Order: sequence, then structure tokens, then C-alpha cells
Amino acid sequence: MSDFDLSRLLPADHFDRALRQDVRHGLTARPKWLPPKWFYDARGSELFEEITRLPEYYPTRAEREILTTRADEIAALTRARTLVELGSGSSEKTRLLLDALSGLGTLVEYVPVDVSESALEGAGKALTADYPGLAVHAVVSDFTHGLGFSAAAAAPKLVAFLGGTLGNLLPGERADFLRSLREGMAPGDALLLGTDLVKDQGVLVAAYDDSAGVTAEFNRNVLQVMNRELRADFAVEEFEHVALWDAEQEWIEMRLRALRPMTVTVQELGLTVEFAAGEELRTEISAKFRRERVAEELAAAGLRLTQWWTDHAGRFGLSLAEPV
Repeated sequence: MSDFDLSRLLPADHFDRALRQDVRHGLTARPKWLPPKWFYDARGSELFEEITRLPEYYPTRAEREILTTRADEIAALTRARTLVELGSGSSEKTRLLLDALSGLGTLVEYVPVDVSESALEGAGKALTADYPGLAVHAVVSDFTHGLGFSAAAAAPKLVAFLGGTLGNLLPGERADFLRSLREGMAPGDALLLGTDLVKDQGVLVAAYDDSAGVTAEFNRNVLQVMNRELRADFAVEEFEHVALWDAEQEWIEMRLRALRPMTVTVQELGLTVEFAAGEELRTEISAKFRRERVAEELAAAGLRLTQWWTDHAGRFGLSLAEPV
């Protein structure tokens, strides 16, 4: 009999407190910044789904291509009984792994971890209907605060962190995250990691500055979130979307540039923020990787790269690693 349950690792007010803290710290910093997780309210999530279908935005298609061709191989190499997915969202790509592991006959449990309870509820109930006998134990958590691992999870487990989300973390944050992930893994477990790769600057910038303006709307949505949740008064359309390639750091930066001088009030924080004309607010970094760098960062966390796959055009990397 299939079953679905959901647990919450975070207090009910966690996201409200985290938003307030991030906005206060980020808007009073020099230069100003905000973490990208605040893009993803209901509207932001809809816009991101639209972005993944744009001709310029290749990462989702490239990663799906790898999973389509390699899922059976991944299943055979890991023989996972538990699949843990961090930042699972709708779990659509995950079905390729679920199909392969179910076909092999090893899978008994799926643990999706995501900040969105509604996404987990919808995906979890659909999966238990489509995969008879699969136990789905959903976890509401920010993966930087709690990974959702359970000592009771059937071993071995495969931990999937897909979509290139690792690149949204600064180098120090990546190191801390990978170390905490390693601490939750046991001998025989494996990590499946998706990383976008360094490539032509024009291709990279176009993926974050599409001709239809969808990414620009997605970027400005973080201002809408602050206006709604914190009673701020950002003049949203007075901020220009900027995407640029930092060749030294090998990452894309998304920014919002003030088109005129303005004073913004964030009423819930009692905060007044000045923007000069042309001043920029960084809203996202998206680091791009080379195989050697992925191997080095994994090794520093106590993980050994064992398999490396790319799509046919070499745009995106999927790696398998094991604890050492």
C-alpha cells in the first residue's frame, strides 16, 4: 500500500523571519544584495517554469537529456533503496530516476525536500498514485538549514541535488553545504549533482537575459515580494534587469539597476533605503563549473567523484560521488 506523509523541520514563522533578516542585511550592505530564494513566491515559480521553456535557457533541457540517457546506469550503479531530492519542486525530472530505480526493483522510499509545502503535497500525492508501493516522506525545509535525512531511511540512499542550484551559493556557502551533506551520508550512499558548465559568454548571458523579457520580470518579482510581504514601496518598473558574466569568478550575476534616484521605505522593518541613479542590487549569482572544480569541491567535503556525464553539447554536467 502506498503512503504519503509530510514533516516540517522549520518553525511556522521561519520564512517570515528569514525574509526580514535577509532584507535588512542585504539592503543596508554595500553593495546591496538579496539571496535568490526570495524570487520564488507563487508568481515567481510560474515565471521560472516559463523560463525553463525559453529557447535561450538550456540548463533544464540539457540536464533532462542526461537523465533520460543515464537514469538506468545511475540506478544500476547506486542500487538506491531511498532517493532523497533537495529542492524537489514538482519532482517532474525525478520521475526518470524513480522509473529507473523502480524498474530495477530496489526503490522503496522517496524523500523530497523543498520549501514549498503545496508543491510537496501535490507532487507527493501524484507520485504515490503513480508508483504503487512507494513510500513518499516529504520534508518542508530550506536545504541550507536541514537536509531531511533520517537515520531510519532505507540504505543505500541516493541524494539528488539537480538543476544547477549549487551555483547559487557563494564558494564558502557551497563548502559548508557540501560538508553538511557529507555528514548525512553513510558508506554505500551516493550524491547525484547537477552543475551548469563554463561556456561561451554570449550563450550564458542570453540564458539570463532572454529576448522575451521573462527573466527580467522574474528578477523584478523579488521587489514585488518585498512590497507585499514587508509593505515596501519599490517602484518596480523603475529598476532595470541586468545580467553579466564575471570571467574571474566564472559566474553570472543578476542585478536590478535603479533608473533614477529614489528613496524606498520598508514599513515592516522601519527601514528607509536610498538608491542612487544607476545603483545596482545583486539578486543572484549562478556559478558555472568545470569538471576539475567540481571534483575539487567534492573532495574538500569528503566526497569522491566517481562518474561524470554531460549532454551531447557539453553544456551541463551531472556527477556521481560517494563518501570517502
